[in-house]
Order: sequence, then structure tokens, then C-alpha cells
Amino acid sequence: MAASTLTSRRKATRNPPRSKAPVERTRTLISPAQLGRTRGQVVYWAVLALVVLVFVLVFLGPLYWMVSGGLKTTQEFAQSPPTLIPESVHPENYSSAWNVMELARLLFNTLYYAFGALAFQLVFDVAAAYSLSKLRPLFGKAILGMMLATLMIPATVLVVPQYLTVLDVPFFERNLLNSPWVIWLPSVTNAFNIFLLKRFFDSIPRELLDAASIDGASPVRTLRSVVLPISRPILGVVSIFAVVGVWKDFLWPMLTLPDPAMQTLNVGIYSLAQGVPENWLIAALAIASAPTLLIFLIFQRNIMGGLTAGGLKG
Repeated sequence: MAASTLTSRRKATRNPPRSKAPVERTRTLISPAQLGRTRGQVVYWAVLALVVLVFVLVFLGPLYWMVSGGLKTTQEFAQSPPTLIPESVHPENYSSAWNVMELARLLFNTLYYAFGALAFQLVFDVAAAYSLSKLRPLFGKAILGMMLATLMIPATVLVVPQYLTVLDVPFFERNLLNSPWVIWLPSVTNAFNIFLLKRFFDSIPRELLDAASIDGASPVRTLRSVVLPISRPILGVVSIFAVVGVWKDFLWPMLTLPDPAMQTLNVGIYSLAQGVPENWLIAALAIASAPTLLIFLIFQRNIMGGLTAGGLKG
């Protein structure tokens, strides 16, 4: 009995039982078995096509209505029910809207304000994010927390205090209305952009900065020569957000830029909306929307890559 027990133990030691690795199973709406059948494939592709069609209509429908509305005559645009396809195409509506509403001047003003705000944000927001991430100032976490807390405040609540500030700037006693500074200064400290930049800078290995410091580089030189070259994805994202933020703003430019010669694209179109036909107005809105749509279509990969990328891989 003892000999047989010893023999069985030796066999168990020589041939240990193999443990089965757990098989990961992912749950889906349609199981692989059902998807392998003809009926399952038909249902899958039908649902997918329906979902894609609904999203296309929801997102591209208003754009199509705006572009096609600018090609219609005034009578066709105002008729009810509206026509899905213009009966007669009039592309001259766009050129008329461009000339009559002086969209070239409004477009130049908007670009001037947008790229000026971009320059200020790249300088000050990058410096603030780099300081909070790598220089670790005293009460840095508290400062970052207070910055992020400002994101909880609705923008409309800050309109009156900001307007009173630019109406009579403290210490300088200057009125900034009808000047580019009234657009640039409120957009300088953007808490969301600072948070994005800081999160990206946090992912940069500390060893790179230490190596630059050993070579004798100052913090400013390290920022310029080491940090910024590998931060191009997030800098591109911040640049797009800065330009689009000024481009789509309406309430603040309308309050602070009453001079028609200084107005932005959105405010200028709104000011001239009562004196032009509706089809010209829709054509002007389509022209105003085109630059931001082109920016998104061209840089959509950069936007997603910059939001998710880290400092280095590997």
C-alpha cells in the first residue's frame, strides 16, 4: 500500500497537472456565432448603416441646408415647405454677400484677433504650465486647483466684471474698448489650456531635464531647446483651441467692439443682417463657417493625437 502511494506521488511529481489559462470573453450585442450566420450579418450591417445614416443627417444636414440655402433665390429660400435641392443655382449670392457685407475686412479683423490671442497664450500659458509641472513652485497644487475651479464658473457670469475692468483698467486708467487688447487680454490665461499643457509636460521624463541641467542649460533654455521641440502635438492642439475660441466668440466682441471697422466676423454679420436678403445672409454664414471646418478636417488627427499623446514613447 505504501509502495503504491509512493509510486503515484512520483508520477504526479513528474507529470504535474497543467493549469488551464483563463479565456477572456468579451460581451457584445451580437455573439460571434450569430454574426457567423447570414441572418446575423444582415442585421449587423443594417443596424450599422442606419446608425451611420442618422449621424450623417444630424451633423451634415445643417451644413448642407446652409450651403444650399445660399445658392437659392430669395423667393425659393422663403417658401414653405422648403426645397431640399435648389431649383436654380445662384453662386453669385456668395460673391454678393462677400462684397456687400465687406466680409474681407471682417475676416481680416477676426484673423488678427485670433492669431494675436494665440501668440499671447503660447507665451504665458506655456510658461505657467511649465512652472507648475517642472519647477514645482510653492503652493503649486493650490494654484492649479484655483485655476481649474474657474472652469466651473459660467462665462456669462464674468462678462460684467470683465467689461468694467476693460472700461477702466486698474493702475493704467486706460479704456480698452475698440482695441485689440480687449480681445487679447481676457484670453491670455486659459485654465483649460494650462491644464492640457501641464499634463503633457508631466509625461516628459525628468531625466531629460536633469541631463540638460548638467550640461549647464538654464530652465528657460531647457524649455526652449528640450521641452518645446517634443511638445509640438499639444502645442498644435492649444493653437487650434485658441484660434477657434476667438473665431466663434460673439457676446464679448459685440459688447467691446462697437466700432463697425473693428468688429469680428460674427458680430459684423449680425450687425448687417437686417439690411441684406436672407439668402445672402446664409451665404455669409457659410463663408464664416468654412475656415473652422477646414481647420478641423485638416488637423483632426493632430487634435486627437495631441490630447492623448505622452511626452515620449518607449
